[in-house]
Amino acid sequence: MSAPSNLKDCYVHELKDLISANDQMAKILPELHDAAKNEDLRKHLKKSLDGIEKHTSTTEQLLGDMGESGKKHCKGMEGLVKEAKKHAIEEAPHYNAVQDVVILAQYQRLCHYGICGFGTSKAYAEGLGKDDHVQKLDQITADIYSSDEEMTKLAENCVNEAATKEEVTA
Repeated sequence: MSAPSNLKDCYVHELKDLISANDQMAKILPELHDAAKNEDLRKHLKKSLDGIEKHTSTTEQLLGDMGESGKKHCKGMEGLVKEAKKHAIEEAPHYNAVQDVVILAQYQRLCHYGICGFGTSKAYAEGLGKDDHVQKLDQITADIYSSDEEMTKLAENCVNEAATKEEVTA
């Protein structure tokens, strides 16, 4: 895409970026799930994958409503996914509570990209007078916030505590 010339261009670009970001996140989540040991964390990661698929479908519909299709490779999410893989899988202390802490932190970083992107898209949709889009983007953003909050509670109520009782041995 060339430089945007209006708000619609910005909105379309953001939606295409988010479709790519969701696709990339959907590819790393099964790896994070398989590496996690805490059962609640595993359940939440699985649930999140279903949410991502739903959000991607909605985003594609919104893009189609704008007369556009496709996606634009999201380099921001690419970097976050690489970091998640590096820290939570490749270099992590495998199969213990400390790894679960790292997985949880990396997952939340991925979510925060979505919160920012969908929130920005909502603001663009508001500016364009696309009230039906605003409602859908608001719901997606709320879903991601809720997921992030659930992960924070999981960290505070069990995962972090379990990790304090373990010592990683090299």
